[in-house]
Amino acid sequence: MSLLLSTLAGVSLDAVLGESKGWHPLVAFGRLAERIEQRLNPAGRGWRSHGVTAWCLAVLPLTLLVGLLAQVSAFGWAVEILALYAALGLKSLGEHALPVAQALRLGDLALARERVGYMVSRNTAALDASGVARAGSESVLENGSDAVFAALIWFLVAGAPGVVLYRLSNTLDAMWGYRNPRFERFGWAAAKIDDGLNYIPARLVALTYALLGRTALALRCWQRQAPQWDSPNAGPVMAAGAGALGVSLGGAAEYHGELHQRPQLGEGRPAQARDIERALNLVYGGVLLWLALLLLWTLFGA
Repeated sequence: MSLLLSTLAGVSLDAVLGESKGWHPLVAFGRLAERIEQRLNPAGRGWRSHGVTAWCLAVLPLTLLVGLLAQVSAFGWAVEILALYAALGLKSLGEHALPVAQALRLGDLALARERVGYMVSRNTAALDASGVARAGSESVLENGSDAVFAALIWFLVAGAPGVVLYRLSNTLDAMWGYRNPRFERFGWAAAKIDDGLNYIPARLVALTYALLGRTALALRCWQRQAPQWDSPNAGPVMAAGAGALGVSLGGAAEYHGELHQRPQLGEGRPAQARDIERALNLVYGGVLLWLALLLLWTLFGA
């Protein structure tokens, strides 16, 4: 019962408060990670072994500290709840995505491009309305997996230290996991560890999206299209999500001045403004489904 209550409390805090507008622990962690990277990867000369050392220095002490506080502190229950709250990004996902959909509905393409630029790393300056809707929908589906469902899974599996380990690892992947001259060797460990931590959660998320949408199409897209995607975890999530929505995602996108020809995801018409909201509803519905299953497990399975 304590796991159920802690999970409900963490999710509720995120739903009410959202991401802190002032200081956030992940911002402080990001500054720490930058300093470690500057020391161990000067001018991009660090090797894989330096990346492993950097990951351990950044992640393990904080994970162990949170685990210790959760176990021995009289307020261990509060540590558990706050760790989950700090790791979740459910409300923040909606706060970023809904203004994109609203701008598209109002016909303000310039604002829509600007807003979706906060969500994705691709060049958004030349996107048409469908391109903006595609980028927004893809971001919601993928970030729903990374910033919401995977955090929930690792909290359910290993409590506060589990969710901290996952969230810090995911942050390092976002900072270091690039295939460019600076990070290709140094960031290898961060990328591979994040892939490993997300492997099972991503497939549970893909199944969740499929169950809440056009199930047969989502499963078919997952099977056929996911292996063509360059990310082993984003592929199943986004292919199943696009199939569940019955829209076409993927395709060409420009990243850092280079045009990437990405495989198609899903089937059907091009994405529209309302598909960003439909993607959000998949995430919201998935969270409610998981909480309901946790409730049933607590009452009848434990």
